[in-house]
Amino acid sequence: MNISIITVGKLKEKYLKQGIAEYIKRLGSYAKVEVIELPDEKAPEELSEIEKTQAKQKEGERILSKIGQDTHVIALAINGKQRSSEELADNLDKLATYGKSKIAFIIGGSLGLSEEVLKRADEQLSFSKMTFPHQLMRLILIEQIYRAFRINRGEPYHK
Repeated sequence: MNISIITVGKLKEKYLKQGIAEYIKRLGSYAKVEVIELPDEKAPEELSEIEKTQAKQKEGERILSKIGQDTHVIALAINGKQRSSEELADNLDKLATYGKSKIAFIIGGSLGLSEEVLKRADEQLSFSKMTFPHQLMRLILIEQIYRAFRINRGEPYHK
């Protein structure tokens, strides 16, 4: 399975980089994982709704340019479906069973995802109704992907 994590914004925190690198290394025996970092739109705190939409559209165009036609897209969105770790594992297992070998998880920038990206997504996934920094979300997501592979292989992993 080939998994892409397409994310908006640069990761600066060393501890997050180290954690992500560790999980990518661990995932190496299960799947090929790549993280694609795209630049975010520079935006002041106070934006009009039109300016927010324009910024999301520009980021969305960059995201969509990295997604192949045959890629199953899972967008992280606060209004997406919440799943347990076991349900995520089952979902990834079913995708593999039905020949979906390319999966892209999308993490938007601080403004969220454009409508175009949400429409392209095959599904939307929410980790919580809470808002998390998108940099931290990378680590949480990759840990959950690793956990899913361990669950699917019947390998031990703490609960």
